[in-house]
Amino acid sequence: MQSPNLDRLASEGVLFENHFCSAPQCSPSRASIFTGRYPHSNGVMGLTHADFAWDLNPDERHLGQILSDAGYASAGVGVIHETRSGGKRCGFIDYAAPSTAKEVADLTISRLKDFSKLTDKPFYLQAGCIEPHRLPQPDGNSDQGFLGGRLQPDSSHGITIPPYLRDTEGTRTELAELQGAVRHMDEHMGRILSTVRESGLDRNTLVIFATDHGIPMPRAKCSLYEPGLRTSFILRYPQRDGWHGGIRHKQMVSNIDCLPTILDLAGIAIPANVQGRSFAPLLDGRAYTERDRIFGEITYHDYYDPRRSVRTASRKLIVNFSSAPAFMDPSQSWRPRADTVVPANHALAYHPAYEFYDLSRDPWEQKDLSKDPTYASVIEQLRKQLAEHLTATRDPILNGAVTPPLHQRAQAWLLS
Repeated sequence: MQSPNLDRLASEGVLFENHFCSAPQCSPSRASIFTGRYPHSNGVMGLTHADFAWDLNPDERHLGQILSDAGYASAGVGVIHETRSGGKRCGFIDYAAPSTAKEVADLTISRLKDFSKLTDKPFYLQAGCIEPHRLPQPDGNSDQGFLGGRLQPDSSHGITIPPYLRDTEGTRTELAELQGAVRHMDEHMGRILSTVRESGLDRNTLVIFATDHGIPMPRAKCSLYEPGLRTSFILRYPQRDGWHGGIRHKQMVSNIDCLPTILDLAGIAIPANVQGRSFAPLLDGRAYTERDRIFGEITYHDYYDPRRSVRTASRKLIVNFSSAPAFMDPSQSWRPRADTVVPANHALAYHPAYEFYDLSRDPWEQKDLSKDPTYASVIEQLRKQLAEHLTATRDPILNGAVTPPLHQRAQAWLLS
């Protein structure tokens, strides 16, 4: 994988080695980043676009709104997927929608140059590109890959097959495509980072690079397994000790912690309903209570498949609320090219009620130990912790099946 510009950002900034998303999918995860709240709390329990139609609850406060109200100039460029209501809902005074990495970089660079001229107020700029998401092919009937008819695969440094995938020609082809898409995205992120330096903003600007979920390969994106929940998170703020210098942190953090950390740095009051915790004290070297568990969830994506999880440093419990297939396939293809090691036959594998993995011995979660009596007490402890979390945060899954927006629309039309 070649990402020299992001590697440089990490070498100059702070890299979190154990950063997790709240949900292994686009909209719910992004909604958590920008509200500091879990998807089942902020209302985005599925995709926001088209007839999926999930959206932030009316009273949810987006990071852009909070900063705009605090006097920041604000702008958005590219992908907004945490709401279906557009840039204004996010508090952006200015918003441009193009989503390819080059277009996003072009517009972001333009906005940065404008912001560099400001003398009376700070700024907030949110930019998101589509790559390395799977892309439509020029032939609309073709299966999706990562190139979209315009990018090139990259295997110049070889291909490493993660242990949860079978080493097949199809897997290698897809990973080469993914590597090419990452390299392309990194090139344009490099252009943005160069502009931050060249425009004189570098010293006094907090830069954050994050991904919203794991890679869209089988048993990764759309799953509560490690490859779906682990995400990239790099920040750099040269003006403050501990916020730059090639530091790496191993503490577990969740993407709901991003918003309170930003507000903490900016000296803005953190809303009382925020469920994340600021890790600014960790960066500053002050007293910090690190997380001893991480919670994950998915309710809707392509279809209804509600799952919840709790993870400690070495153990994970996943609770499944439906008998859906063992994993939701994120390939967006009729004929997926990559295959998993477990389950051996995806077509005949379905969710058990719950799964348990010993991550210290099985980091790729290939062996479900939920029926192993050796772990009975650990499983019981995790069960209680997850139940307490879902109860405390009023997760609607505890009240029964969750109804999607389309159900409500169809019902209203049927009975009209």
